[in-house]
Order: sequence, then structure tokens, then C-alpha cells
Amino acid sequence: MHPLEPLTAAEVQQAVSILKQLGRVTSTTRFVSVTLHEPPKDRVHSLKTGDAMDREAFVVLFDNALNSCFEATLSLTKQSLILWKHIPGVQPTMTIDEQVECEQAVLQSAEFKAALKKHCGTDDTSLVMVDIWSAGNYGDPEDSSLRLARPLCFLRTDPTDNGYARPIEGLRPVVDLNSMKVIRIEEFGVWPLPPEPGNYSADRVPNQRTDIKPLEILQPEGPSFEVDGYQVRWQKWSFVIGFSAREGLTLHHLRYNDNGEDRSILYRASLTEMVVPYGDPGPTQRRKNAFDVGEYGMGMCANSLELGCDCLGLIRYFDAHLCTSRGEPLTVKNAICMHEEDFGILWKHTDRRLGTPEVRRSRRLVISSVSTVENYEYGFFWYLYQDGNIQLEIKLTGILSLGVLPEGQKPRYGTMIAPQLYAPVHQHFFNVRLDFDLDGVANTVQQVDIVPDNIDEKNPFENAFLAKAQPVATEKQARANLCLETARTWKIINPQVRNAVGEPVGYKFMPGDNSLPMASKNAWWRKRAGFVDHHVWVTPFRDDERYAAGDFPNQSGGGDGLPAWTAQDRPVENTDVVFWYTFGHTHIPRPEDYPVMPAAYLGFLLKPNGFFKENPGNDVPPSAGKSQQKSCCH
Repeated sequence: MHPLEPLTAAEVQQAVSILKQLGRVTSTTRFVSVTLHEPPKDRVHSLKTGDAMDREAFVVLFDNALNSCFEATLSLTKQSLILWKHIPGVQPTMTIDEQVECEQAVLQSAEFKAALKKHCGTDDTSLVMVDIWSAGNYGDPEDSSLRLARPLCFLRTDPTDNGYARPIEGLRPVVDLNSMKVIRIEEFGVWPLPPEPGNYSADRVPNQRTDIKPLEILQPEGPSFEVDGYQVRWQKWSFVIGFSAREGLTLHHLRYNDNGEDRSILYRASLTEMVVPYGDPGPTQRRKNAFDVGEYGMGMCANSLELGCDCLGLIRYFDAHLCTSRGEPLTVKNAICMHEEDFGILWKHTDRRLGTPEVRRSRRLVISSVSTVENYEYGFFWYLYQDGNIQLEIKLTGILSLGVLPEGQKPRYGTMIAPQLYAPVHQHFFNVRLDFDLDGVANTVQQVDIVPDNIDEKNPFENAFLAKAQPVATEKQARANLCLETARTWKIINPQVRNAVGEPVGYKFMPGDNSLPMASKNAWWRKRAGFVDHHVWVTPFRDDERYAAGDFPNQSGGGDGLPAWTAQDRPVENTDVVFWYTFGHTHIPRPEDYPVMPAAYLGFLLKPNGFFKENPGNDVPPSAGKSQQKSCCH
């Protein structure tokens, strides 16, 4: 077993048992997460074949009776407690169990039933959907003193239709998750229920297309990848797949075999946080801003993927081993999907003098996971390519979070998508942490801007421009945003390792679509999501600096994470650096996004830039054409 492989189901239960045996767990204790406590990086890098390393677990717990959070570090190898720590004044991630229990608490509330009768003319709670939503922090004393949720509620017309099509706009229950009781119902007037259904399931959509023929992906000789536990080898790539309740899918120890040399590129790649702020200031919408990693846990919301639906081709699945908040085993079957895809032309050239075109098809390895956070789905797709490229693509789909308007009114801060039903404008911001170990741990980040050259006698046609690479020396200097005027990118280099032309080896960071936050810096959600202030941040590696909004963003007062760390202005040149990237999607909804939203895509690309001597895909052989006389099909 590689030391960075995630905990097995047995190891998760071993960690739970150790804490119970030590009396650290009571009837009111919840297990928020049980994950691998990763060994020190230098020990992993010095690991030799056959070496063994102690396995450790990191556990976050919450005691509802004490309203208190605790962290534990355990040695699974030695069956012992290494560290027990009380973390005062914080609220950890809400658990899957709390989501279910919160819904039941609302449905069983006499006060809610009475309000439902008043607003909707029924007290039949069997038709009510209750989505747990984080309470956030808006400066009220209870925001920091209680463990709260502010659920959104919906009324189905029957037990299986799309409940999101009928929001109960005027009701907002507030639930104390410690007592699991509704402490009040906030009412905002009586609103009409939208009149039309918005169904999307196959058994409710008539006149489905009949002209789609089967599409099959065949690999009669099997896949090109090799798997050992959670270790993977594909083409010249090797890496370890990780997974945690909070981050979901992670990649570790990513390397490329370059003519027999095993070269390191990324030590760890992970989603650290995301926030979905809504831009409607109305009383029923203004509190909607979900931190889907720190408040809900992207891994805990992971789907069990299905062949032919989520993934197509010859698939290798990986399970995720977690536990419920009471420590019971919880395995998400097929939480991670891995397969190969054809990706069009890798490269091509036709020499007209010889009449012999040379073309190679691109194949990529896909490692993916999909999470459902109440109404929204997020697909996380890592792609590895034969030319050394590394890509992350996030696919956003699912169902819009909707609001209601009286007949005849139109929204100022959203789009009408059905009669009396509107979708508020909103944004999605993601932050990814890329721990580079590019041919070693001592790396430097350069900000690269394309600038016109001076207009002088050396530039008589005034056509000259060049790439200006500026190394970032400190954390504050590294804070930056995208710049269209200079086609800004970033390059990570290793100054100690030179390539074939005498330059430092490097990888270029190529941003994709992005946005800036629309809300004021004084907006409550931005106080907790300081990572959106800049697209790029660079920090020196610290094992305890993992999450862009801090360890406990749920109901936090803000200021944690990247803004606090980088305020130290530590040196980041020629050292073990971590590159953080924030990227956003501004969603102005369309009627075509309803009743279920076609996937939107965003992400970034890592591209070798002086890392290899030449095109690393130059040795990809021609594909076998249908005609055996030619093998250069395209």
C-alpha cells in the first residue's frame, strides 16, 4: 500500500473503535470525518520499495451536548491516540445524518405544520421537501453561539415529482442542530405556489427522442492502465487516487516517466473550497451562500456512479470508505470512475512534397467523481494527456435554486424561467490547491505577461512583443488576478534543474473561464470567503494549510485561510510552494436551464513548458486504420 492511499473501510472502523475504547465518544458525539493523516512529505519522497510506514488517521468530532468541536490524530499501526485537541468556538462541516434529521425535525414541527397550512392550504408534510442550508454568519449573536441551519422548503404535487418547481417562498424554518428542534419559523408573507410542473425524469417526459442509435466504446484488449489498490499507472503517468469526506477526489504523487526517469510534477491536487453566493437582496434570498466543501463535505455528497450513465467505456471504479456521524460504516460504491477517452487529434502534419500525412490521435485518462449538494450537481474531472498536459474540468448541472413571484411581476435580480418561477442570479467560486514538486520540492512561481516591446529603432514596424516572466518573491507579491490585456499566465519552474536548452524546467498554468465577485467586500459571505479576492495565491508548503477559507468556515466570522496566511508575507521563491487558484462561474440563468440544467464547464490546464526535451507525444504510434494498407487515419 502506498502511504498516501485513502483509509480502507477497516481502517476507518479501527479509528472509530480506538476513540470509543478511550472514552472519547459519548451518545451525543458525532463523527464529522475520518480521513488519512498523511505522513510527512519528506518521508514519502525518501520512501524506497518495500519500505513500510505507520498508518495514521485524522478525525474531526462534534459533541452536540457541549456544542464543541474536537480533533484527534491516531496511530492505526500502534492502536494509540497521538493527539486530542479541543477547537473552541467553531462549527465543523454538517454531516449527512444531520441533513436527514434536520428534514425530519422540520416535518415534525407543529409550528411548521401550522405555517404550512397558512401559506399553502395544507398540513400534509409528506409532500414537503426540506433541504438543509447553512445558516452562515451575519453578525447575530446566535450565528456564532448555536449550531444552526436555515432550510429551504418545497411542496411536491405528488410524492415523486420535481419538488424544486414549487418553492415555499414565504417560510424559512430555523433549526438548532444540537437539539434538532425548530427554534422558530421566519415568515415573509404568503406567496403563490407556481402553477406548472417542472419534471425531468424519464417516466414523466413525453415524446422522448427515437432517433438516437447506440454508441459503444470497445477495448477488446482491455485498458492501457494498471491499478494496484489506489495506485495507477497509465502510459507514462503514475499517481495515487485519494478521497476524503470533505474534499472528495484528490490526486497524489503525480509523476511522469521521461525516458526511464520518474519525474515528479504534483505532490497533491485538491479542491479546497467553493462558495455559491446569490445576488438577490430580497428577504427570502439574501442569506443564500453555500460553502459546499466546508459546510457540506463534497466527499460525503459523492454519488455512486453507474456504467453507461455517468461513465462510458471500459471503466475501473474505486469505492470511498467513510462513516456516518455515529461511526457506522458508510461506503460509497463507485465514488470514483476512471477510464480512457479518445480526444481527437494529438498532432498532425502533411508534407505536400512527400504526400505522406502523419497524424496521431490523442487519448486521455479520465479520473472523475460527481457530488450532489441538495439541488446542484458538481462533476470533477481530472484529465491526463499523452503530451504531458494535466487538466481539471468541473461540470455544473442539477437544478437551479428558485424563487417565486406573484403573477405579473418580473425579477430585477434574476430570470423568469416558468410562470411565477424565477432563478436568482448567482456565482460559483472554486478554489484548488496545487502542491507542486516539479523535479524536486524547491520551486518558484513566475507571473508571465505578454507585453509590447519598446517602439524604437530596434522595432521599426512596431510589431514586436514578448513574454515577460516575473518571479514572485513573497506571498503578498504573489496575490494576483487574471489580466486579459496581457494574456496573463503563470509558470512554475525549478531553478536547480535545467532542460536541454539550459533553461529551468517548468510547467505553465493556463487559466480558463473566470469571474470576479460581484458582491461588495463588506458582504457577509465575502468576509468568510476571502479566497475570492484574488485568482492566484502562492504560499510556502505547510501541511496544516489545506483549506482556502480556513479549517472551519461553517458559521465562521471570516478572515481565515488564505488572507490570514498570506498576510505574513512569507518568502515563496525557490522553496516548496503551493499554488492556489480561485475560479468562478457567473450564472445568469436562462429558461433553457430549467427544469434541469445542461452542464456548464470551467477549469484550467497545466501545460509542460520546458519540462521535456521535445514533444512528449512524439512517440505515440499511429492508430490502426480500417484499411490495413494505411495506419495514419485521423
